[in-house]
Amino acid sequence: MPINIPESQKERIVIVGAGFGGFILARRLCRSQYQIVLLDRNNYHQFQPLFYQVAMAGLEPSSISFPLRKAFQSNKNIHIRVAELLEVNQEDKQIITDCGYVNYDHLVIATGATTNFFGNENLRKHAFPLKSISESLHLRNHIFQDLENALLTRDYDDRQGFIDVIIVGGGPTGVELAGALAEMKKYILPKDYPELDQEEVDIYLMQSGDRLLPGMSEVAGQKAKVFLEEIGVNVQLNTRVMDYDGSYVYTKDGAKIRTDKVVWAAGIKCPKFKGLQDELYARGNRLITHDDCRVKNTVDIYAIGDAASITSEAYPYGHPQVAQTAIQMAKHLAKQFKTGKQKSFKYKDLGSMATIGRNRAVADLGKRRLTGFFAWVMWLFVHLFAIVGVKNKVFVFLNWIWNYFTYDQSLRLIIKPYKKEE
Repeated sequence: MPINIPESQKERIVIVGAGFGGFILARRLCRSQYQIVLLDRNNYHQFQPLFYQVAMAGLEPSSISFPLRKAFQSNKNIHIRVAELLEVNQEDKQIITDCGYVNYDHLVIATGATTNFFGNENLRKHAFPLKSISESLHLRNHIFQDLENALLTRDYDDRQGFIDVIIVGGGPTGVELAGALAEMKKYILPKDYPELDQEEVDIYLMQSGDRLLPGMSEVAGQKAKVFLEEIGVNVQLNTRVMDYDGSYVYTKDGAKIRTDKVVWAAGIKCPKFKGLQDELYARGNRLITHDDCRVKNTVDIYAIGDAASITSEAYPYGHPQVAQTAIQMAKHLAKQFKTGKQKSFKYKDLGSMATIGRNRAVADLGKRRLTGFFAWVMWLFVHLFAIVGVKNKVFVFLNWIWNYFTYDQSLRLIIKPYKKEE
């Protein structure tokens, strides 16, 4: 059954995914000569770099999400549908979703990436991913529920399971989450949970490589490790997690560590779709894409952001899977659609940064390496201005100011799903 979308004499561009790439592309084309159909499994755009702050009760979910219909409510040329892509029918120029099918003249796949557990079923079952607002809230609930449970148990080993946290993956997500957890341990636990011994709380950051932040400079990785250790994080390099049964983590060197919470930030992969042959996919299930963003061996199918793998001498494995890549690809493809001229995409590296708690951050800006307070201020403003919506910017800014001066937040709520009584 077709999804109900008004017919039009205009060519139809179907954009799948409302992350950075899909959202920006839809904004650039919503007043163009095309009919735009924007599909996403959620009815909102979410600001992924701040998921960890939702998980740590630093921000409300609504502060980093923006309703799609509100974003485009003045544009009659765009049609938003909450649906999930299942299959691409290239012959009929049609996509199949969980809600029906949609015809397209041009298809743009901007579905982003999901957590990669590298085939380990136990990790997929028991570890906590952090790739959506719902996963952030799920982690937040477990962190605070386990602190409540820790107050109820006298057994030391069980209590360690409740209060200790292991983060796997030393990229920006793992580093920023570890820093936020360490600050919670230092500033929040003594006030909210004075009956718990703060010294019993252990925060581990495990990285299989020999340094943190492998996508950034050596200086940034070394300084991030120093910052984390200064605030009490147990950083373990060259440590590969092999298994997790829900109670114990097992590492390659034979260590066995008790914890009920493992946050998996060690890898990402893109979803694969029926109808797109295996030879179209590169490492991490990224679609092999020409430099004009068109998917290899296809007609009128494009990929942008995390889903696209455009290789070059400078980027033999594709561009970094970060927000700036998606945004720049979206702007490039929008210009192509508007002008009808195919051009090669050129990525401009605007730098990388990561924050490690209050007054601590690292930033690579070209050949410049910044660390400490100045890098932290830069991180705040870069992320603040990237958030969609003036109200969201104001709320996030006020939350950050309040947290900075009071060392506190008021968002530590355990919000459980509703269960109807039998």
